[in-house]
Amino acid sequence: MPKVLSPDQVARYHADGYQFPLAAVAPDEARALRARYEVQAHLIRGRNNQKPHLLFPWLDQLIRSPAILDAVEDVLGPNLLCWSSQFFAKPAGDAGYVSWHQDATYWGLSSPEVTTAWVALSPSTIESGCMQVIAGTHQAQVTHEDKFDEKNLLSRGQEIAVEVDRSQAVHVQLQPGEFSLHHVLLFHGSEPNRASEPRIGFAIRYVPTHVYQRSGIRESATLVRGVDQFAHFDLEAPPEADMHPDAVARHGAIIDRQLKILYAGARERGKLGPTAATTPG
Repeated sequence: MPKVLSPDQVARYHADGYQFPLAAVAPDEARALRARYEVQAHLIRGRNNQKPHLLFPWLDQLIRSPAILDAVEDVLGPNLLCWSSQFFAKPAGDAGYVSWHQDATYWGLSSPEVTTAWVALSPSTIESGCMQVIAGTHQAQVTHEDKFDEKNLLSRGQEIAVEVDRSQAVHVQLQPGEFSLHHVLLFHGSEPNRASEPRIGFAIRYVPTHVYQRSGIRESATLVRGVDQFAHFDLEAPPEADMHPDAVARHGAIIDRQLKILYAGARERGKLGPTAATTPG
């Protein structure tokens, strides 16, 4: 039996490619997390916005949230790795957007058995540019084009090359402390923030432990539930403190390896290349 999702919710996730809204943390805790993010946002930029849970203990705790992991276990099974995490933040009135894309396009993972938990730390509404999804589009990988648009929050500005029927888009509206799950191949994107306050979300990517990296580059991940019987990834250590020097050094080496995979074949280095460490993510 599922831990927190109903059998119908599990079936809908597998049929549609997403499920929301789900409860991650209480509203007061979400406010506290948002306040902490806003104090440290200047540190969580560029490369530091790739796997920031390896730099900040409060984010390491969030990726291990039982409420989130129970739902992820319901769709992926009991042995789970956090493969990556990233903030998607849009200031009030900002022109930043996320093009229509599939998460799996440049990840190099062996299986589409991957889900993203998108945790809202502020209201994520139609006005503020909430995520939009197209139900049932997670059945196959499609071709993407790299646009490298500066306003695109994606590192390569990747965009689905086929026609996307936007009339079928579902708006994933969330309140602070709620989260959504979406499949790694689901068509999704988001529009600019036209609201008067920021839209802040934290995306956590989870994989079952049997998934591996096909690129030939040895990657790392954080074991967050169950056991790792496969050892396809080096297991990551939690940070000793916020931006602890040892954690910063480990993180730098990990991100160097990951970016070799994410930018393989790219015509540009994009926002997260070696010289872009201080640019916004």
